[in-house]
Amino acid sequence: MNAHFNIARLPRIEFGSGSLGNLPAILSQYGRRLLIVTGAWSFLVSAHWQTLANQLRDMGLSWEMVQVDNEPSPALVDGCVQAFHGRTFDAVVGIGGGSALDTAKAIAGLLKPGNSVMDHLEGVGPELPYRGPATPFIAVPTTAGTGSEATKNSVLSRHGDGGFKKSFRDEKLVAEYAVVDPDLLANCPPNVLAANGMDAFTQLLESYVSTKANPFTDALALSGMEAIRDGLLPWYEGTDDGATCRGKMAYAALLSGITLAQAGLGSVHGLAAPLGAFFPIPHGVACGTLLAVATRSNIAALRDRAPSSPVLEKYAVVGRLLSRQPLTGAASHAALLNILENWTKRLEIPRLVNYGMTADDVPRIVANSRGSSMKTNPIVLDDNEIGQILRARL
Repeated sequence: MNAHFNIARLPRIEFGSGSLGNLPAILSQYGRRLLIVTGAWSFLVSAHWQTLANQLRDMGLSWEMVQVDNEPSPALVDGCVQAFHGRTFDAVVGIGGGSALDTAKAIAGLLKPGNSVMDHLEGVGPELPYRGPATPFIAVPTTAGTGSEATKNSVLSRHGDGGFKKSFRDEKLVAEYAVVDPDLLANCPPNVLAANGMDAFTQLLESYVSTKANPFTDALALSGMEAIRDGLLPWYEGTDDGATCRGKMAYAALLSGITLAQAGLGSVHGLAAPLGAFFPIPHGVACGTLLAVATRSNIAALRDRAPSSPVLEKYAVVGRLLSRQPLTGAASHAALLNILENWTKRLEIPRLVNYGMTADDVPRIVANSRGSSMKTNPIVLDDNEIGQILRARL
């Protein structure tokens, strides 16, 4: 336990079924001219959008629209900033999955300054400090995975050779409000909810065992992992009430964003960045396919090189939580690993080879995996150990 910790800025959170109905009144606090950033089609064809649009009009609010049909790129953000810079918007609203929210977050940060996001991306370009000012940003997630509604990070990708997946991050980018309505998850396709659910669990587990974990984040991470234990598979397999499961998953995803923002992540996210840059692998799939093997690698490395590490007991705590059994030590670790492997199979998380990756690609993925997420992994993994994680999921 870290005896001293600090908690960075969080959004004001409106959570619960029907909370989308609070959005017009929230937005009217900022003014009457909005830039709405959403996905390609799913939200816009829903009854939720028709109701919201009518409510916005009734309150005298008007808007321009940006649609995001893939993981966001610097070029997309820069193009939107160039198109809208110099025009007055009182707020930017992101409504959608992580891609829409990350796009909206970056646009909100740069609408007023008007410069390129490449000026600020970590590990790319000049890495100039962000000065702002940001346009007020309101986040409305329609998936349960990334937790972007609670973070200061906008993750942007450039794909292919020379590609990257890097963050534009600053506390000025944190949403003013996160409006989290589980009802918006109702139309989420099964493959998306599976990948997003595994992404959220990965974020919770990695932040729980992070070198920057603290009592505040630990409590939230355990609560979120319990919610996913009870909600993800029943939702995916249709064995429990959908509304109850959606509520658990929306709650868990929100907590995962809070914990990752405060405590950092680990090896899975260290690898997900280059995987998402070099191959068309959705972020949730990258996390979900690696989680069980990466957790196994961490536990083995800790037992071998740091057997007195308190993180081993933290992994045991999670094993007991997921298995609902009073297990200790190795038995609890085995239960955790078996459950994660079982989830990976039952949720039908694809292998890396399905996206064109081969064994020949392992060295360059390993070489590009040492970003900020890897730095808070509970133990330093060597290149061979990282390569074995990747090979296990080819």
